Amino acid sequence: MALRRIWHGWTTPENADAYQSLLLEEIIPGIRDKNIPGYRGMEVLRRRTSRTGEVEFITIMAFDSLENVIAFQGEDYRRAYVPEKARKVLKRWDSHASHYEVMADISY
Repeated sequence: MALRRIWHGWTTPENADAYQSLLLEEIIPGIRDKNIPGYRGMEVLRRRTSRTGEVEFITIMAFDSLENVIAFQGEDYRRAYVPEKARKVLKRWDSHASHYEVMADISY
């Protein structure tokens, strides 16, 4: 069963580029370098919210199974992974990630 781990974080418009750079240049490569069994990669989504003016980031991590997520995050696998450097530029974030089974993966 393939699994997706989805998490949200928000930053100010002034910090959005800094967070994106940190995510793409340090955090994601650091996760990749852990060589977690069953980790298949990550998507990063970004948008400016019209209601608050914040910039929202969504990360979608792909794993082969829940056991692989546990290997990444530990027994409290729902807990968000937010390194200290990220906490300094994020305004707020989800304290927990959500996990979904992949029912279909359709590409055109």
